[in-house]
Amino acid sequence: MSTNQKVAVVTGGNRGLGFEASRQLAKQGYKVILTSRDEDKGKAAAQKLQAEGLDVIAYTLDVTSDESSQNLAKFIDQQFGKLDALVNNAGIYIDDQSGSKGIIDTHIDTLQTTIDTNVYGVVRVTQALIPLMKKQNYGRIVNVSSGMGQLTDMEGGSPGYRISKTALNAVTRIFASELIGSNILVNSVCPGWVKTDMGGANAPLTPEQGVDTIVWLATLKDDGVTGGFFRDRQPIAW
Repeated sequence: MSTNQKVAVVTGGNRGLGFEASRQLAKQGYKVILTSRDEDKGKAAAQKLQAEGLDVIAYTLDVTSDESSQNLAKFIDQQFGKLDALVNNAGIYIDDQSGSKGIIDTHIDTLQTTIDTNVYGVVRVTQALIPLMKKQNYGRIVNVSSGMGQLTDMEGGSPGYRISKTALNAVTRIFASELIGSNILVNSVCPGWVKTDMGGANAPLTPEQGVDTIVWLATLKDDGVTGGFFRDRQPIAW
């Protein structure tokens, strides 16, 4: 089944920024596929948004699995025949769980696990879904990064998370360069410090404020920017 309605995928959509991005895109008329690794949590999140009258469905996705990513692409192709926007929001922060204070004593397993989700996961899902965008010569890809990955302001601590977000920014630039001329725009965003499970209760920004730039980039017009890194809708240094 194909549709004239725009279709968006949000990874890690069962809570926090992913949940709010799903809500805001649906409010703009998108059919949103809210993905979550946990099937029950994904369904509960989608049902909450459906209760608000929004067009959101749940789909179980493991971004660390090639098969799961390809199955998502097949599902979208069969149901909708296209994809307009992809928000790569799924990510983990597990440095504090390893007991290390920095890169001097961090466990390689912590780095590998973080990079597998935060970097390779984005590559897997994006590779699987780009053909659905190429079919219609239109697509918007937003990679949720962090100021902690900025080389211009790099500090110590949280090495797994920092390295993964720096690498994610590189992935953004590479995809954007290779997709020039396809009308598929690829950008990174730092949402800022947001009140989520990851950000904590002391964060100054609400989830709605945090996703503003994410949604803006996911809905860019055809002459929009690509290969950029943004915060508060303004470009920032890599």
